[in-house]
Amino acid sequence: MSTPFYVSPQQAMADRAEYARKGIARGRSLVVMQYADGIVFVGENPSRALHKFSEIYDRIGFAAAGKYNEYENLRIGGVRYADLRGYTYDRDDVTARGLANVYAQTLGTIFSSAGEKPYEVELVVAEVGTSPEGDQIYRLPHDGSIVDEHGSVAVGGNAEQISSFLDQRHRDGMSLAEALKLAVQALSRDTNGGEREIPAERLEVAVLDRTRPQQRKFKRIVGRQLSRLLGADDAAAAPTEAPSDEEAPEDEA
Repeated sequence: MSTPFYVSPQQAMADRAEYARKGIARGRSLVVMQYADGIVFVGENPSRALHKFSEIYDRIGFAAAGKYNEYENLRIGGVRYADLRGYTYDRDDVTARGLANVYAQTLGTIFSSAGEKPYEVELVVAEVGTSPEGDQIYRLPHDGSIVDEHGSVAVGGNAEQISSFLDQRHRDGMSLAEALKLAVQALSRDTNGGEREIPAERLEVAVLDRTRPQQRKFKRIVGRQLSRLLGADDAAAAPTEAPSDEEAPEDEA
C-alpha cells in the first residue's frame, strides 16, 4: 500500500489563495469611490448582458470582480438576506456592515473547505449615508476577510496599481464628474505606466446618490448623461438630474 501524499495545512491554504488570486487577476478592474453626494462605481465593461454593479437594498450597492457565476450567486444571496431582514425587522436594520459579515462567513467557509475550490471573486459592499461621514465601503477578498475602506478602493486584475494612483489623487468633496473622470483615468493605466482610451460605451457606471428623493439611492448612469459627465470641463458642467434606471451591461470578469 502506497503512502498517501502529504501536504501541510499551511501549504494547502497558500495554494488555494494563489489559485483564487490568479483567477481574480484575469478579470478587469473596477473602482468604487466616494464623491460629494454619494458613492460612484466605475468599471470597464464590454458586455451588454452581465452586470458588475447591482443594488442590494435601499442604500446599499454591490460590486464584484472575478468569475461571474460565482459572484452572481453571492449577489442573489445578499438580496435575499436583505429582503428577509428588512421584512422581519425594519428597513433600517439592513446595513452594509451586516451584509459584509454574511459574505465574509460564506467566503471564509468556502475558502477553508477542502471539498470545493475557493471562489475566484473579490467583492465590495457600499452603503451611502445621510452625509459623507456616514458612508461605508467594505472590501471582501476571496478568503472572507473584511477590509474597511475609505475614500476609494479598486479590485480586480490591476487593483494594486490603480489603488496607488487613486490614493495620490482622490480628495474629499469631489463632484461626480471629477470622481468619474479620475476613476476612468485610473482604469486606463496599464501595467507599464502607459494609458489607453476607454470609450463611454465600454464603461459601466452606477452611483449611490444620497440626494436622490427616492428611498432607493442606487441608479445607473448611461447614455447621454454619462457622455456629458465624461466631457464636462468642470464640476459646474456636470448635470445633477437623476437618469432613468435603465440598466447598463457588465462582463464576466
